[in-house]
Amino acid sequence: MKKTTVTMLLTATLVLGLASLALADDTAIKVAGLKVFQWTVTAAGFGIALAAIGTGLAQGMAIRGAVEGTARNPEASGKITVTMIIGLALIESLCIYALVIALILIYAYPMATPIAKMLGLEV
Repeated sequence: MKKTTVTMLLTATLVLGLASLALADDTAIKVAGLKVFQWTVTAAGFGIALAAIGTGLAQGMAIRGAVEGTARNPEASGKITVTMIIGLALIESLCIYALVIALILIYAYPMATPIAKMLGLEV
């Protein structure tokens, strides 16, 4: 948990630091804009990877607990299954939130227009 928080804070600091460098002057905007885009894509990739790893581990532990609970008390399998499915849906929603944030970082960041103009993709 501590390593994940530190990694996220360092990534955010790096992305924001490069964004301020990109706004220094016109020629620096083009070069730094590409660097910001590269680091943004890297940060989004690491973010979704960490989210997928975390949700995979959490879902595995939830299923293991449900199976152990059902093995100990077979009569309560219905309640255990319903609770497990609700828990799995909530765990999976965390990974979907990370995916949404990663997509926002990639496609809706402030340097998208200058980079697109520089590459000739937008007039």
